[in-house]
Amino acid sequence: MLPLGKVRSEILNEIILNNVGIEDLKIVIGPREGFDSAVLEYDEENYLIVATDPVLGVPREHFGFFTYHFASSDVAVFGAKPRWLIVDLLLPMGTTKGELKALMEELNGECLKYNTSILGGHTGVYSTIRDITATTTALGLVKKEELKLPIAKPGDEIIITKGIGIEFAVGVAWFKGQELKKKLSQREVSQLKEMYKLETVVRDALTVRELVRGMHDATEGGLTALHEIADNSNVGFVVYEDKIHSPPLVKKVLDFYGVNPLTVSSTGALIIISPKENTNKIIEELHKAGIEGFAIGKFTAEKERLLIKGKDVEEFPKFESDAYAEIY
Repeated sequence: MLPLGKVRSEILNEIILNNVGIEDLKIVIGPREGFDSAVLEYDEENYLIVATDPVLGVPREHFGFFTYHFASSDVAVFGAKPRWLIVDLLLPMGTTKGELKALMEELNGECLKYNTSILGGHTGVYSTIRDITATTTALGLVKKEELKLPIAKPGDEIIITKGIGIEFAVGVAWFKGQELKKKLSQREVSQLKEMYKLETVVRDALTVRELVRGMHDATEGGLTALHEIADNSNVGFVVYEDKIHSPPLVKKVLDFYGVNPLTVSSTGALIIISPKENTNKIIEELHKAGIEGFAIGKFTAEKERLLIKGKDVEEFPKFESDAYAEIY
């Protein structure tokens, strides 16, 4: 049986990537492990960036927010503004007109905020659907010379935004709030719920896209996405544990559940591949936009992937399981 969550590398390479239709010269970047989007030839000056993402297991109260931001974040990390969306909404029996209206109004609000149009999609109620589920395809244009790919060079530094583990902690607050009250006050649980707004990297990526070499969203598997970057770049990396940040409330939740912060789903934490000379400027620009940024390590010519814990050196963990999938 396949494990919970996204399929592992061996299944992706053995089954998925061996069955992707015909070759097409318009495809610049197609299905590839570690790449959040596809890249197509658009015209002489521009590439078309295309990404698709499921939306499920998120708070119904803010389903429209996630319907916009999951796929749009993947377009933004390639340096493009999300311009168009295609949205499929699959609704369970019992969904009310009011629930659908609230979802669409929230989705529309995000589209207006980022100047995005919805091209079309599909909406229906089905007896086989247990909870509201969506698939969003986002598209955007980027100048060819401004395309950003998640490929690093030795000496590039690693920056993350906001902190890791936010997605996990916010999910716990929404779906296991009573259980969490053993550790946090009601006020703290409410504060965590409102942190759902951090589960996007659209603004992060668009703020610094001119300064970075590449970007990657730390979604399922969290910082283990660094392995994907290293694989695609033929480099290694070093990460310093004492430089890694989680917001205080998030850290309380991770500690309460005994979750490894390095491997837990961390949607909203942007991994930035930064030329060393740009690191301070990137963190400064993020700060101006009200976004925290932290330099946590660097990519190396040596192929080792290391975690520095004080005086100890360990191999950086790989993606094997994600506490987010296991708990939800």
